Amino acid sequence: MKKILAVASLGGHWIQLLRITAPMEKECEVCYMSTHSKCAAMVNGKDFFTLPDFSRWDAYRLLPAFCKAVKVLRRTRPDAVISTGAAPGLVVVIAARLTGIRAIWIDSFANASQLSMCGRIASRIASATFTQWPQLADKNVEYAGNVLGKTTSEK
Repeated sequence: MKKILAVASLGGHWIQLLRITAPMEKECEVCYMSTHSKCAAMVNGKDFFTLPDFSRWDAYRLLPAFCKAVKVLRRTRPDAVISTGAAPGLVVVIAARLTGIRAIWIDSFANASQLSMCGRIASRIASATFTQWPQLADKNVEYAGNVLGKTTSEK
């Protein structure tokens, strides 16, 4: 059985990740990582790890987050990492790629006019990068639908 480490920051990124991974749990062993311990209650007893939160405004927290990511990757040994963002998720994607693990980035549904900064970085690092808006797809970013279903622009 394939093992997936699913990673997202608290909030909308986390909710989107749960919508994406719920069907995967039937065929894969999914463990989770987020920036807040209260997210553990939302994954029904699955393995859960916390990750230090940070953004570009407090980037000094990046190194502790990266070290934690490497530690969890070594412990869980996933076949792939999947993240919907934000910066802490990108750090795990980078750590995964540096340790030879496939990594998938799914840019947030909220980014309708352009990819997020993290999404733009991920498109150069991740094994695959997806957008939830068809107009944002390009040679490095694929569109395969969104977590909400059809949007008004897809009618």
